[in-house]
Amino acid sequence: MARSMSFFIFIALLAFAPICFSFKSNNDNLYPQYYYKSCPQALEIVKSVVAKAVAKEARMAASLLRLHFHDCFVKGCDASLLLDSSNGIVTEKGSNPNKNSARGFEVLDEIKSALEKECPQTVSCADILALAARDSTVLSGGPNWEVPLGRRDSRSASLSGSNNNIPAPNNTFDSILSKFKRQGLDLVDLVALSGSHTIGNSRCTSFRQRLYNQSGNNKPDSTLDQSYAAQLRNRCPKSGGDQNLFFLDFVSPTKFDNSYFKLLLASKGLLNSDQVLTTKSEESLALVKQYAENNALFFDHFAKSMVKMGNISPLTGSSGEIRKTCRKINSS
Repeated sequence: MARSMSFFIFIALLAFAPICFSFKSNNDNLYPQYYYKSCPQALEIVKSVVAKAVAKEARMAASLLRLHFHDCFVKGCDASLLLDSSNGIVTEKGSNPNKNSARGFEVLDEIKSALEKECPQTVSCADILALAARDSTVLSGGPNWEVPLGRRDSRSASLSGSNNNIPAPNNTFDSILSKFKRQGLDLVDLVALSGSHTIGNSRCTSFRQRLYNQSGNNKPDSTLDQSYAAQLRNRCPKSGGDQNLFFLDFVSPTKFDNSYFKLLLASKGLLNSDQVLTTKSEESLALVKQYAENNALFFDHFAKSMVKMGNISPLTGSSGEIRKTCRKINSS
């Protein structure tokens, strides 16, 4: 009896403990303590600047998280996304997934500037992106995890990679899953990481076809709740209003939680790429249901998938460089 009671107390304490996950990277070159000696204040500096930016504008958390996604899916997690066009480099910022939507670059500039003062040419822009994504998640009420560090920065960008590798809002389920698998990510990663849409906004142009012409037949998407569609049409007309913003999760748009998955089950996912998680795959639907019912499970899977995504083809050792500024490669 005493043993059973002790077990019950342990479970109860576990339930109320702060959620903090520690995962080992599959790449032994990356580890959370990478800057402990070379720049011991690095993590605090990143966290401080991100906290200030998110306090000023809650939407910035989603923007910084999205930058890490869009960087890792192109050439790996190497900060190629942050490079401006120069010296033969064509920026990824002009790609279809990033043009008029990728934002938060000035926050990363501020972080890099502060780190360069503290420990010059030590902390990579790629690691800044990974840390800022984690801090943005935590500041929004999401899970915490240790970020494996030690990435270096690329000396090139890939506009074509950005156009072709990043899942698009109107992609089919099979196309999206294929793009995830190309990066070494699986179905669980796809559904869990899609949960990042619990915060942030999307533009009218990203989902307009669902409201008016989903399948080329001049009819709205039948998988979209029609009362919700009517509300969306008020500010997303057939033409014009391309940049009008809409919450991806209108229930709790600035809080990182599992309400996104509950909305999917109610046929109120904003993007086609959201709703197909419930309509095109029994396996993904089962995961959506699990996350909608169990926020802790969603947090656990999301944190693990973020570490896994952050491990996509990092540059380590003598590869790449540590940029002085995140927008351009170092002068040779």
